[in-house]
Amino acid sequence: MDGMAKKQAKPYSNPYMVGVLLGVVLFAAFFLTGSGLGASGPLNRYVAYIEDAIAPQHVNVVPYLVSMAGGEKNPLDDYWVFLSIGVVVGGFASGLIHHRIKFETNKGPQITIKTRWLMAFLGGILMGYGARFARGCTSGQGLSGGAVLSVGSWAFLLAVFVGAYALSYTLRRLWI
Repeated sequence: MDGMAKKQAKPYSNPYMVGVLLGVVLFAAFFLTGSGLGASGPLNRYVAYIEDAIAPQHVNVVPYLVSMAGGEKNPLDDYWVFLSIGVVVGGFASGLIHHRIKFETNKGPQITIKTRWLMAFLGGILMGYGARFARGCTSGQGLSGGAVLSVGSWAFLLAVFVGAYALSYTLRRLWI
């Protein structure tokens, strides 16, 4: 042995306690910013920033992009951007503290690593497109919209769960 024992990962937090804490964070977000939580908005701002650097004339004529980056606006000058940075840094810090950071690809015995990565990227692309099409991601629509009892958000949640269960039923053979 090389004298360095591998540290054991700490157990996960109680999901009920985490749910309560998430509710407190969501309430604080509404109280402090007048807006809930979401994850697709910051990503759109990063993309708008890159697009503004490459093709500013295009950004200045597309109404959706003008609201974020048109003219002299900096799309990164928004609290959502800092929220997303905090989520990434906080998640990484939590992984380090709880000894959960490792590079691995989780997959079932009936699927190759290459196919697993391909499916993950395709799923991410579909979720990203769906988030823009639905005017919000599962965080924005599900948590924030659901918390304020938005009928559209509850319909979105129902569609997400029905779609996820239907797709997982068809793909489960790859995981068992």
